[in-house]
Amino acid sequence: MVGDIATHDHDHDHDHDHDHESAPAHFGAPERVSVGKYVTINYTLRTNGQIRHIRSAVWGDEPLEYQHGSGRLLPALERALEGRAAGERFEVILPPEEAYGERDKALQQRVPAETFGGVDQIEPGMCFLAHSDDERRVENVIVTEVDEDNGYVVVDTNHPLAGMTLEFEGSIVAVRDTPTPAGQHIDPTIASLGDGLALAAAQATVDSRRKRGDESSKPPAPDTVDENGKG
Repeated sequence: MVGDIATHDHDHDHDHDHDHESAPAHFGAPERVSVGKYVTINYTLRTNGQIRHIRSAVWGDEPLEYQHGSGRLLPALERALEGRAAGERFEVILPPEEAYGERDKALQQRVPAETFGGVDQIEPGMCFLAHSDDERRVENVIVTEVDEDNGYVVVDTNHPLAGMTLEFEGSIVAVRDTPTPAGQHIDPTIASLGDGLALAAAQATVDSRRKRGDESSKPPAPDTVDENGKG
């Protein structure tokens, strides 16, 4: 662990002064998480004790790198990581009000089924990334109902984790002044926790369909909700 430096008993050192004439080496203090630093973390996210997402080299995945204070993580999570050093482990529990808020029924809406024309079969539970009206934001869209007879789909634009208490467990891998070469190429919309979870949810849907033997098991392409979608 960075900064975990063993110390010697002074009396014991005096017994060996004749063997060590030179001054002992001094090590600098470990870098700590602060605004502007580039931080790399491994983490596991659980809700109700169930694993929802993992970013860890232990599981063959790339750790998450972000710039502290840039707004890419939940503010409450950033506050919990503030001041920690590389090598430290953390456990953070965020209630809905400090995470993605409570679920809002007003954020459910009906859209024409043809909006999802590029998808072979639409099913409840499928997750998409949709662009806002001004094309400036990418939002999570979850299908909650499919009415084939009337040709519409009900989508929920609440965050997939809205209304849930988030349980983070992980470790600080590194704290740097500059990003790593790999970190420089991470799309910020993909690296953020929310969008990463949306992509994971979409892949989980695809995987479940593949296990059932469905032919239409390729990942659904992100599409744009119609002009009445949330702006």
